[in-house]
Amino acid sequence: MNFKRTLTAALLLSAMGVSAAAAKTLVYCSEGSPEGFDPALYTSGTTFDASEHTVFDKLVLFKTGTTEVIPGLAESWEASADGLEYTFHLRKGVKFHSNDMFTPSRDFNADDVIFSFDRQRLDSNPYHTVSGGTWEYFNGMSMPDLIKDIVKVDDYTVKFVLSRPEAPMISDLAMAFASIQSAEYADAMLAAGTPEMLNQAPIGTGPYIFVAYQKDAVIRYKANPDYWRGKAAIDDLVFAITPDASVREQKLKAGECHVIPYPNPADIAALKADPAVKMMEQEGLNVGYLAYNTKVAPFDNAKVRKALNMAIDKKAIIDVVFQGSGAVAKNPIPPTMWSYNNAIVDDPYDPEASKAMLEAEGVKDLSMKIWAMPVQRPYNPNARRMAELMQADFAKVGVKVEIVSYEWGEYLERSKALDRDGAVLLGWTGDNGDPDNFLAVLLGCDSVGGSNRAQWCNKEFNDLIQKAKVVSDIGERTKLYEEAQVVFKREAPWATIAHSVVFMAMSPKVENYIVHPLGGHIFYGVDIAE
Repeated sequence: MNFKRTLTAALLLSAMGVSAAAAKTLVYCSEGSPEGFDPALYTSGTTFDASEHTVFDKLVLFKTGTTEVIPGLAESWEASADGLEYTFHLRKGVKFHSNDMFTPSRDFNADDVIFSFDRQRLDSNPYHTVSGGTWEYFNGMSMPDLIKDIVKVDDYTVKFVLSRPEAPMISDLAMAFASIQSAEYADAMLAAGTPEMLNQAPIGTGPYIFVAYQKDAVIRYKANPDYWRGKAAIDDLVFAITPDASVREQKLKAGECHVIPYPNPADIAALKADPAVKMMEQEGLNVGYLAYNTKVAPFDNAKVRKALNMAIDKKAIIDVVFQGSGAVAKNPIPPTMWSYNNAIVDDPYDPEASKAMLEAEGVKDLSMKIWAMPVQRPYNPNARRMAELMQADFAKVGVKVEIVSYEWGEYLERSKALDRDGAVLLGWTGDNGDPDNFLAVLLGCDSVGGSNRAQWCNKEFNDLIQKAKVVSDIGERTKLYEEAQVVFKREAPWATIAHSVVFMAMSPKVENYIVHPLGGHIFYGVDIAE
C-alpha cells in the first residue's frame, strides 16, 4: 500500500511542534525498499532499518555500537534458578504513536507484550496469518516449542514460561522479531477490517513516528515528542530509497543525502580522501554465501555440492567484488564471533578435482540457476558481478549457469520455496552476537522453508545446535558449535563466500553516528550541525 498524507512542508513541521527555522532534517539514502513495516514478519536489514530501528522498541535493547543488552520497555528482569521463567518489570508512562486512523487511549502495558508474541506463537490469534504470517525468526529460533506460556502477572509485570532453558534468551528478545506492537491498535484495525495496517502504517513507541511511504521512493518520519528516552535531535528523518551505489555517492557529494550505506568498493579510497566526506568503517559480523537447494537433485548429494564449491575461485571474488574490503569465508559464522572453529580447512579451489568429482557422481551436462540479489548488502556489494564470476568458474567444470534475479522483497519470498530452482546468493549480519543466531536461524531444521535457504535439515548438526541452546556454560557451548561447524563443512549446504568490512559514508555535518556491529542503521542519538 502507498500510505500517503498530503502534508505540506509547513504542516509537517507544525505537526512536529517545531518552527521551520529550528527543524533539523536528516536524509538517509537507503539501498532498497522495505518489504513492509512489521519487523516480526521479515529478516531483511533493509526492512529493520525502516521499522525496528525507527518506529519500535523492545523489552530489551542493544546499546548502539555493541552487543550489550540494556533495559528497554522493561526496566528490569530476573530469571528463575532453573532458567525456565523470565519475569520482566515494565516501564510506566510509555506512549504509543498515533496516526489518522488511531489515537491510543492508554499507555504501553503488559497486554501489548502478550499480543506481540501471541500473534506469532498461537494459531488461534486473529493476527497469526495476517500479511503472510511467516514469522521467520520466531519459527527459525524454535520459539513455538520454547515458549510454553506468557503470563500477565499485572499491568506492568510479564512472565515468560519456557519449556527448556535457553542460553541466549535475553539477547534474543533484543532482536527485531520482539518489537512491541500496540494491542489496542491491532484491535482497532481488526474491527475496521484492515488488520494489514500493522504492516503498512506502523504504530510503535520508538523514537520516530511513521508519516508516509511512497513505494520505492521515500519514507518520511517525524521525531516522537513523547519518546521515553528523550526526543530525538533529528526532527524530520527521511529515507530516500536509492538502490544504485554510484547515485548514492553523487547525492552525498551534492548535499542531497547526509548518510549513505554500502559505497562501491572501488570508490572507497577516493571517498576516504575527499574532505567533504566522513567515512566510517567496522569489521562486520556477517557472512555471504551461496545456498544450494538440498531438496532438489543433484544438489541433494553432498559430494556434488562439495564439487561445486571446489569450482569457485573465492579469492578472485574477494579481489573483484570486494576490492580488498572482504575476507574469504570458510565457516558459516564470522571469525570475530566466539566459537569460530579455526581448525576447519576450507574447500580448495581445484577445478580439475571438481570436474572429476562431478563425473564420479554421474553428473554430466548440468544446468543450474544462480540467484543474484538486486540490492547491495554488507556481505555482498555486487551480487550480479559475483554470480557472473561463479558462472565463469562453473563453466570451466562443465556446468552451465543461468543468472536470475527479482525485486528484493520478491527475491526474499520466492527463495524460501522448498522446490526453488537454483542456488541463491544471500548472506547474514548477526542480530545478537550469539552463534545460535547464525547456526540455528540459517541452518536449523526449524528454519527450513524460511530463513534456511538451503532447505537443509541434518539431524547430527541440528542435535548439536539444539543442545547448545540449553547449556549455559560458554565453554561447553563453544565445543558444541565447533562440532556443528565440522558437520556443516562436511555436508556443504552452502558455498561460504565472504566476510566483509562495513563502510558508511556521510557528511561531516553528521554527528554521533555509530556503526552498529549488528548491521542496523540507527539514527536515534544522531545529530546534524547547522
